Amino acid sequence: MEDQVVTSAYAKSMGGSQVFLEEGEKQTVETLIKCIVIASGNDASVAMAEYIAGSEERFVEMMNERAAGLGMTGTWFTDCCGLTEDPAHRTTARDIAVMSRELINSYPQIHEYSTIWMDTITHETKQGTKEFGLSNTNRLLKMAVNFQVTGLKTGSTSAAKYCLSATAEKDGVRLIAVVMAAPDYKARFSDAAALLNYGYGVCRLYEDKEGLPLPQLEVRNGRESCVPLAYSGSFSYLGTRGEDFSQVEKELVLEESLSAPVEQGEQAGVLRYTLAGKVLGELPVVTAAGVERAGFGDCLAGAWKRFFQASPPERAAGM
Repeated sequence: MEDQVVTSAYAKSMGGSQVFLEEGEKQTVETLIKCIVIASGNDASVAMAEYIAGSEERFVEMMNERAAGLGMTGTWFTDCCGLTEDPAHRTTARDIAVMSRELINSYPQIHEYSTIWMDTITHETKQGTKEFGLSNTNRLLKMAVNFQVTGLKTGSTSAAKYCLSATAEKDGVRLIAVVMAAPDYKARFSDAAALLNYGYGVCRLYEDKEGLPLPQLEVRNGRESCVPLAYSGSFSYLGTRGEDFSQVEKELVLEESLSAPVEQGEQAGVLRYTLAGKVLGELPVVTAAGVERAGFGDCLAGAWKRFFQASPPERAAGM
């Protein structure tokens, strides 16, 4: 975040929304992230692209490789900030949602920047030092809505019209609404709010952090005769039809036994969740410890142990 990025003449020449970086001006990575996320700074976007990849062209190649890896099948980038009028530069609402989901899941700190309403940066150039104000273009942040707006990004050109990827959270549910080609800047916000209201009207989150009590599982040919079990994480399911989760049924499905050696974390079964006959999902059940295979000495010790645990009449009868 504290790395210094130097603005090139090419980055300075970007039009559209900009923060008016000067050639040779240095800004930190964190400052440029603010310029991009809050103020849609095209000059800041190009400066970062050049810093990361050496050139905008190479960075765009990286963008297309990443988009393909995320399954963004309707997307092709020809520049890093969308100013181009090249008809080959394209995307879809679905792909923007996929990209937004990857961003907020992998880098949730992005919300720290996307929810800033106003901020300032300091330009330090040969002409001197001056402050420059950053204003967030996401008016949804200031609208009266019944959910928490967490971002994410606006965008507009004459070709694309007014666009928005809006992220929000309510009752543990995070949703993304994407609006493209809105006729004016206000419509994208009202449309996104309507989409999110609809989403929160039908989406319900089911979470189970406890599961069912777990037994110990028999281990064949092991130094120990059984192994403790544990859940691998917790279970959650997002319903999109207003489901009544009070009727969820849980079924523990385990292996009859395991054969030594047993590794810690080895899957031993699942906890299955169903609602009205439909399987919602499964939570893995794993071994909470390891069990080594029994050697000859272990078998002999086990035989002696069983012998001496037998009742006196049984031992006498055996003799």
